[in-house]
Formats: sequence, C-alpha cells, structure tokens
Amino acid sequence: MIAQIIQKANPKGMPIVVASAVATLAVFVVLGLVTGLVWQLIILGVMVSLTVGMVVFGQLAQRAQYSLLAGQPGAAAAILQSMRGNWQVTPHVAVTRDQDVVHRAVGYPGIVLVSEGPGARVQRMLVAEKKRVQRVAIDVPVYDVQCGDGEGQVPLAKLQRHLMKLPRNLKKTAVSEVNYRLRALPQTLPMPKGPMPRGARMPRGKIR
Repeated sequence: MIAQIIQKANPKGMPIVVASAVATLAVFVVLGLVTGLVWQLIILGVMVSLTVGMVVFGQLAQRAQYSLLAGQPGAAAAILQSMRGNWQVTPHVAVTRDQDVVHRAVGYPGIVLVSEGPGARVQRMLVAEKKRVQRVAIDVPVYDVQCGDGEGQVPLAKLQRHLMKLPRNLKKTAVSEVNYRLRALPQTLPMPKGPMPRGARMPRGKIR
C-alpha cells in the first residue's frame, strides 16, 4: 500500500529504491572480487543493501505523505499525530467560519499551538488561544507555529523537524498532567455562515 502511495506521488520512487539497493550490493561485490573475500562481502552486502533500500523507501514514503497532504484541510494535524515520542495532539481546538484552524500539541517542550490558514488571520487566533490555554497552564511554556507556505510560516514538510528542535521543558509525567488540565477547556466553535435562523440559540463557548 505504501509502495502504491509512493508510486502515485513519484513514478520514479520505487525504481530509485531498487536502484539504491542494487547499487549498494554491486559495490560490495566489486570489493569482494578485488579483495578475494567474495562470499563474505556478498553476504554483508545483501544486509547493507536491504538497509539502504529501507532507508530510501522510508524517506520517499514521508515525501509522498507530504505531497498528498499538501493543501488539504487538517494536513498539519495529520503530521502532528504521526510524530514519534511523547506528543499528545488535540486537533481543531479553534476553528473559524473561513476554515482557519488551530491544533494543540503537548509534549516535552510544553504546549505548541499550530495554525493552518493565512498569516494575518491565524495570528489573531493564535494569540487568543494562547491566552486561553495559559489560564489553566500558567507556568507552562506555550509556543505558536504558523504552518503554511506564506512568509514567516513553517512549510508542512518541515513542521515535525521544527517542533523537534524546541527545548525540552517538561518531564514525562508533567506532559500528561498538562494535557489533562487542558481538556477542561471548552472547544471554540465557528460562527455559521449566512443568516441566523429564527429562534436559534447561539452555542455555548467562545465564538470566533
């Protein structure tokens, strides 16, 4: 299935994987012929070539994931949820009627708010959401990241790397505690488009 995804995103992807493994094995065969240790180096070459092929396969799979997610609503949330390590992700903690969103991730750095949408609009959302989370996590560092292709934003393909570079401020037990406290916050709701129906009540919670 992953191979099909790679092939769809990059038709040359799987040939590159095979070529990298074969080229690695060929190098070991040549070294074996030169040194006279043919069988020993062939066995070693098979193991190394398989490792090289898997590494290239993993890199292409990640690039294919980014390619398929690019421009899709909620792409940043999908990337956050695929991160390794002690990250607890809550998608769509804030949403507007223009479908600008803010996702929340809690990890060793603290609280990370990641937005999707045009910079001018999401900046106001990030500021408001930062104030909201600080009500229940006063002493916890809060970072805000704009994910996108605009000026000052972090591209989707570099989002994971950007978050992994943040300093480690919390211990493992503190991460779970902070996430538990944040669950008490009411989720913000988008303002519906169009006229309000007669007799309809506004939903509880903070409206953006």
